[in-house]
Amino acid sequence: MLTLHVHSSSICGKKKFKLQGTYSLILAYFLSSHVQASYVRCKSKNETSKYQHCRLHPDGVHDLDCFGRFKNRGMKECVWKPGNHTSEKIYTLLLIQKKKKEYCNITESSITITVFKKLNMTVTVFENGESEKCTKSVFSGSPSSLLRCDPPYEVSFRRRLGNLHVNVSWQQDAVKNYSVRYKVLGSLLWIEPPVQSQNKSGCTVENLNSSAFYTVQIQCVTTEQCSQCPWSETYTVPSELTAQPAIVNLEDSDIAERTGSRLLSLHWKFPATESYDSYLVTVAKASGEPPCERMTTTRPEIRLILSFSSYHLNISAVNNASISPAVSHTIPQREDVHSIEEGKLNVTVHSNISFTVSWKDDLIKTYVCFSAEWMRKRHQRASKSFYQNENNWKTLSPLKAEPLEPYKRYSLTLHTRPNKVTCNIKYINSSESTYGTTQFYSIQGSPVRAPNISICNMTRNSVVLQWSSIPEDDIRGFLLGYRIHYMEYHHQGTSTERNITVDPQSDTCELVDLEGGTAYQVQISGFTEAGAGVRSTASIFKTKMHQGYFHYYINGYIIPIAVVAAVLFFASIIIKRAKVILWPSIPNPLNSNAMQKIAKLELLDSLKHLNVEESTDSLQIVEKEALVPPNTLASVFVLLHDEEEEEGHSPEMTCTWVQSDIEEHPAGDIEPDHTADNFHSSPCAFSSDYTTMEMFQQQMPQGSTANPETDPQDTY
Repeated sequence: MLTLHVHSSSICGKKKFKLQGTYSLILAYFLSSHVQASYVRCKSKNETSKYQHCRLHPDGVHDLDCFGRFKNRGMKECVWKPGNHTSEKIYTLLLIQKKKKEYCNITESSITITVFKKLNMTVTVFENGESEKCTKSVFSGSPSSLLRCDPPYEVSFRRRLGNLHVNVSWQQDAVKNYSVRYKVLGSLLWIEPPVQSQNKSGCTVENLNSSAFYTVQIQCVTTEQCSQCPWSETYTVPSELTAQPAIVNLEDSDIAERTGSRLLSLHWKFPATESYDSYLVTVAKASGEPPCERMTTTRPEIRLILSFSSYHLNISAVNNASISPAVSHTIPQREDVHSIEEGKLNVTVHSNISFTVSWKDDLIKTYVCFSAEWMRKRHQRASKSFYQNENNWKTLSPLKAEPLEPYKRYSLTLHTRPNKVTCNIKYINSSESTYGTTQFYSIQGSPVRAPNISICNMTRNSVVLQWSSIPEDDIRGFLLGYRIHYMEYHHQGTSTERNITVDPQSDTCELVDLEGGTAYQVQISGFTEAGAGVRSTASIFKTKMHQGYFHYYINGYIIPIAVVAAVLFFASIIIKRAKVILWPSIPNPLNSNAMQKIAKLELLDSLKHLNVEESTDSLQIVEKEALVPPNTLASVFVLLHDEEEEEGHSPEMTCTWVQSDIEEHPAGDIEPDHTADNFHSSPCAFSSDYTTMEMFQQQMPQGSTANPETDPQDTY
């Protein structure tokens, strides 16, 4: 077997092939023999008489076919298939059309001949005519009906959702549409009927089995310009890829020798049941800056050298007819950039569509191509590449992206690009490095929200404050710190306010040197370059009381009150004792023996008239209606009570009365009152050290045998 070694080298973008040794001559002969068939016109007119013994045979030459092209109708190409009973094959072709034409010593299985357009023709091809085993094949037809349109020279397939999309290209302009026949791989029968396209380029075959392989052939639809449309070669269409690759590992590591670049190592997996040829990896910058680089790999892994910018990555499995659903991954921008020094970048905003970016180092000695990317949080990135070889700054104006908004924080990243031919990026992989990142505002404002504050660890003279950070969107500028406002309330009704400023990174603060047992009010606010923001809701607390202060409180308030109470209590006793000594004691008649006997007689007389009810175990004393209205009695009581309160040491008063409901008998009569007439003749009885004989006589009974039933209006 002949083996050819072909070496290629690139010189200024052109490829030159070199063939070693005598292989160049052999290859030249091989190519020339396939470019044009070698044949000659037979010299003798009776040359065909010696081929009369040739016969038709299945193992001999067969399937002779002649056809022409629409643009060159006078030329016809005849092709045939050689026999298999001999190894050496020499052919002779005889054309009969108005006159005979013979072509001898043909070594290939095809020949191009010239014919008359309007005359029928008969073509016979002889294989090894001088041999006893000579065979032949015959073809007849009209040249006008032998116009052939070859199968498409370019075919592509795409499978998706159970459909097969076919796209073809033809050499002949005469083709208007075409047919597609198909069958499951390994099947003997084609699925009928074939699917016909609506145009000359695209056709869709529907309702296929996504997991099956198919065999497909294509032919044009016959027309006057294409009277012959042979089927194309057989194409094998693989199954549809329905699974999605899965990322199993992603490593983002620094590159020691390349500052501002990182090495991204990505590994994924794909089901082995899916018939794929390779993987398609697309990488693009998240800012939308072109291009979107497409890379193909046969292994489920890839390594990329990228800047610290953000990228979009898609991975799909592909074969010659299908592409799997892509797994998408966003490579975030590097935020914790340890290898980049802070303060290397500065942004000066001129308007909402113009700003200047400046850098610290003299980069133009090494780079002239740069790219700036800026964005708001949770918004689309914007970018602009530029050329700079004179200054360490560049004014970007006007901005094609959205105008800058006030009170919104933006981040800007500057990248350097080593390619000096053009500053527009050509390839994503190993194309740029990150120089630095900074943040800026177009216009700063004061915070519109305050932190949430809490109080903990309270002692007699200190307290710890804790608070949450202010959301970035509510700061509206660069936070310079927090201001704590606390007010001390004094016992005299006055107050004193103080302020403390802490760093923006702090979230706790301890207030010291506070007064024990004192109420405080505390608030907190953040401040930016534009000023202090709103204060938090006031929180009030009271420090714990000192033990010495508690003793002072007892000595200063409770002890004096106790002394005054004791003086008042003992003063009343002293006054009573002095009154006994200074004023003589006059006997009370009610305490005499005579009054005691009179009281006993009245009590016995009253018991005679008690109404004892057998249905109850208790006695009920029913009083007679008072001569004085109850309202008047109450007014007197209030008046006396007021007088007692005014005097402070008036005679002791006792006032008791019982008001009972009048009991009715079943007959409806009112039970008479049998209470003694003169028993407690007055609703209120007063005892005093100062009495008169007139009062004594009023207590005496008016008769020795008083009948209570004679006068129902008597009082008791």
